[in-house]
Amino acid sequence: MSQRRPVPRLAALDGLRLVAALMVVCYHYLALSRPWGHDPVTVFPTLHRFAEFGWLGVEVFFLVSGFVICMSVWGRSLGDFAVSRVSRLFPAYWVAVPLTALVVNKWPEITSIRGWDDVVVNLTMVQAGNNTRNVDDVYWTLFVELKFYVLMAIVVLCGVTYRNVLIFCGAWTVAAALAPSLGIPALAAFAMPQYAPYFIAGIAFYLMRRFGSNALLWGIVLFQLLLAQRYIHYRVAINLGHVAADQLPSWPVRLIVVAGFAVVGAIALGAFDKVQWQWLSTAGAITYPLYLIHMFIGMTLIHHFRHLLPAPVLVGSVIALMMATAWLIHRLVERPAGKWVRDAMKRGIEDVRLNSPARRRTRPRSPLPPAPEERRPLHGAGVH
Repeated sequence: MSQRRPVPRLAALDGLRLVAALMVVCYHYLALSRPWGHDPVTVFPTLHRFAEFGWLGVEVFFLVSGFVICMSVWGRSLGDFAVSRVSRLFPAYWVAVPLTALVVNKWPEITSIRGWDDVVVNLTMVQAGNNTRNVDDVYWTLFVELKFYVLMAIVVLCGVTYRNVLIFCGAWTVAAALAPSLGIPALAAFAMPQYAPYFIAGIAFYLMRRFGSNALLWGIVLFQLLLAQRYIHYRVAINLGHVAADQLPSWPVRLIVVAGFAVVGAIALGAFDKVQWQWLSTAGAITYPLYLIHMFIGMTLIHHFRHLLPAPVLVGSVIALMMATAWLIHRLVERPAGKWVRDAMKRGIEDVRLNSPARRRTRPRSPLPPAPEERRPLHGAGVH
């Protein structure tokens, strides 16, 4: 068996995360009327034209998530996967929810807290599942991510191999394609036809990274790119309104989607392996807390001070403040609390293992050879 090649950290993914986050930030600050009290086209006549497509940063996030989560489940047990996700998602979130609630309660100019019971339920991150109002509107993507993790947990239970992941991608594609016409709410809820193409394409890109590209994987990617076109009008209508969806040309949206696929594909093929700028690691680290806190807190600050500072200065200051706060959350909360949650969950899972009866293991009459994909050199193994 050939030796695994040492592979550098995919710093370009961290940079792409930051770009996607800033796209969403600019969309909320420059393209929506809520922080300004009127149409921001009068405030940013040129930037507004670009910022109104910033919501596509969410699609880029889902692409990257498919890549990263597939990478993270390889060689891990279900317990390990759960530990990694909970310790990664919840510490910053547990700070973002009450922080946002306090700011909005202090200055209820953009939105308001309907009740503190909602804030408490939001701490579970599953509030969308029981129709509880989100403390911040950006949290809707977290529930989409959680459903993706549930699907990936099924793959972990079945065994994470090249073959099983491909079967999973095929099954999910079929479910997502048929869900809208079958009229089964549970299937539509978990198949997520609007967003599945991005997750599945990200998974295929990681398989390229690990095992090398081939026609099958490229076929999966291209098929997902085509399926994603079905929901372009829907996504434009959700983010810009039905009038804009009918009047605006769709080609900029389609171009940005294609560009997102192209960049993640280039990362998968190693085109950016030499990009190892140290600051990209920090950029990737603050992306998640920045996403969590930027919307209602930032929009409230813009609305509150919009008559006191020039618009460009105000927006720049709020973005800088949000990034600095995100860095503080990462350093003071995510790092120590993430380690505590990780260690506590590991101890709990170990207790479960120690107090569960061991499964009987039967020896097969004739040992089976390893699956073909397990005999191949793992191109890209060891990337973190």
